Amino acid sequence: MRRTVFNEDHEAFRETLRAFIEAEVVPVYDEWFAAGQAPRDFYYKLGELGLFGINVPEEFGGAGLDSHKFEAVLYEETARAGVHFGGSGVHVLLALPYIKMLASDEQKKRYLPKFVTGEEMWAIAMTEPGTGSDLAGMKTTAKLSEDGTHYVLNGAKTFITGGVHADKVIVCARTSAPTAEDRRFGISLFAVDTKSEGYSVGRKLDKLGLRTSDTAELAFVDVKVPVEDLLGEENKGFSYLGHNLASERWGIAFGAYAQAKAAVRFAKQYVQERTVFGKPVAHFQNTKFELAACQAEVDAAEAVADRATEALDAGELTPAEAASAKLFCTEVAHRVIDRCLQLHGGYGYMNEYPIARLYADNRVNRIYGGTSEIMKTIIAKDMGL
Repeated sequence: MRRTVFNEDHEAFRETLRAFIEAEVVPVYDEWFAAGQAPRDFYYKLGELGLFGINVPEEFGGAGLDSHKFEAVLYEETARAGVHFGGSGVHVLLALPYIKMLASDEQKKRYLPKFVTGEEMWAIAMTEPGTGSDLAGMKTTAKLSEDGTHYVLNGAKTFITGGVHADKVIVCARTSAPTAEDRRFGISLFAVDTKSEGYSVGRKLDKLGLRTSDTAELAFVDVKVPVEDLLGEENKGFSYLGHNLASERWGIAFGAYAQAKAAVRFAKQYVQERTVFGKPVAHFQNTKFELAACQAEVDAAEAVADRATEALDAGELTPAEAASAKLFCTEVAHRVIDRCLQLHGGYGYMNEYPIARLYADNRVNRIYGGTSEIMKTIIAKDMGL
């Protein structure tokens, strides 16, 4: 069926992006995979490509658009090629909305020009050891100095995507104790310079999937954060975090759909080339039935992902709708990718084949951004249950 979510501008961007991936990423991707991260200078290339500035106002060097559809094209094209752009997704999908929503004009003038060029890469640090999804339980603190010029940051964060290469990190920390009525009260957001004294990057975490995306532990020991780098108002951080969850979950949903679509492409190509018992694997009825079933699921996920994209761009994507899209698309991707790997036989288990890497990359989709169980809770609450 014909899709209506993309126009000529999106398709022109797709062609440019596909050519860039073939020239700049595919030939060296195995090296990135072995190293466990994309090289830092790659992000400058993404900046030159204009990828970081699509949704940044023109006055700060961006294109001034207000749409997630170009990000959607990126998800489809990277999945199609079986590659991943390191921590750049966090830079654009997660960090940028907070800067646009919370930063003052003065802060935007300092932050955004270097954001667009890739000169300063951003990450966001919420999760702490021992707290997981319970953000209200965070222990990291930021205490205002006696002279009121800076905050003193102490604590630790973990599972921070982009944490190794980051130049700026949006750190969530407690500026006040929670109240008896509201344990979420007292959290604030700060734009922290990673070159600050007392700021340190711990282990680069050894993940099952997303191997080219640097994920790290962070530690803060008496890090001085100027008051000029407080984002938004003090103690209102938890509400800010909730505000951007819909776009984050949309990104995971669309990315999962794109992975499922790519898996069918990889499997179809493999079974047409692979010969067993004197004939291509594609000639067996079971193969046809399996791929047909997978394609039907991908078609459904595409419709859900596209509908969520339109709603997000219109400012109408509700938390429950975002949760529903994430739950559905990630569960579809899980089933489809598993079945497509099965069609590869033993070769599907080898990392030299993109389906194997895709299988590992996909698994986290049902965990981060809120687990599938959390998504079900949100949906059930919206149903009045």
